[in-house]
Amino acid sequence: MSILVGIVIVSHSEKLAAGVVEIAKMTAPNAPLAAAGGLDDGGLGTSYTKISEAIDEVYSEDGVAVLMDMGSAVMTTEIVIEDKDDSKVRMLDCPLVEGAVLAAVESTGGISLDELAEKIKESYNVRKFSE
Repeated sequence: MSILVGIVIVSHSEKLAAGVVEIAKMTAPNAPLAAAGGLDDGGLGTSYTKISEAIDEVYSEDGVAVLMDMGSAVMTTEIVIEDKDDSKVRMLDCPLVEGAVLAAVESTGGISLDELAEKIKESYNVRKFSE
């Protein structure tokens, strides 16, 4: 089996991060996904430790894509990645749910981290209905 790009979902809410992983796994059950939501005590916020451990959980030679909801999730993820000093871990800017589903499906297809970073931009164009 080929190595796959890992995907980490970072949110201020433990439930939201877990729910996004659940939805992405529904479309791509073999995708390497991990949730890093909420503070260490379960409250709302972002946890350096949870993000770092989630990256380690899905890390592979193909790299890790980290998708975040907003604000301190982005800032905390930046600090974690700086401390890891690993160019195979990248933050990707996209809508969280749509991006997670797209990333999970593409990861199981063997896409590279660089290709995923480009492909993920398509998630901005996902329409729920035609106007």
